[in-house]
Amino acid sequence: MSLTVAKLADRAGLSPDTIRYYERAGLLPEPERSQAGYRLYEERLLERLRFIKGAQRSGLRLSQIRELLEIIDRGACPCGHTESILSQRISEIDAEIAELKAVRQEIVQIRERLPSVVEWPETSDTWPCEQAFIEVGDIQRRKRA
Repeated sequence: MSLTVAKLADRAGLSPDTIRYYERAGLLPEPERSQAGYRLYEERLLERLRFIKGAQRSGLRLSQIRELLEIIDRGACPCGHTESILSQRISEIDAEIAELKAVRQEIVQIRERLPSVVEWPETSDTWPCEQAFIEVGDIQRRKRA
């Protein structure tokens, strides 16, 4: 049984645009077309879409999901590669967490340096909060140089 993009999307709980995007991203095979040019998908793609959504909810990127689907499409077991991808993703998430902690600390320091409203100088060309962000930008620029 063939499904139009709208019917497939509805049954998968996705939008038709998401289905088309997955197709462009190489996650779904190019569908057959009706005489009127409508995409016609096989019902078995529902399982593939559930796999994609589950992998996304687990934190995998579309490129990683595509790798696993390519292995599955060749008829091979993706479990060994899945372990490798998950280990890689855990490392990426750990790095992102460390980066977010550093950003958080920077924000805390900016907030602590802000003067109270009564301390704001009326003669300054910039507001204290504005100056704090300018200083952070200068620090970041010097770190890259």
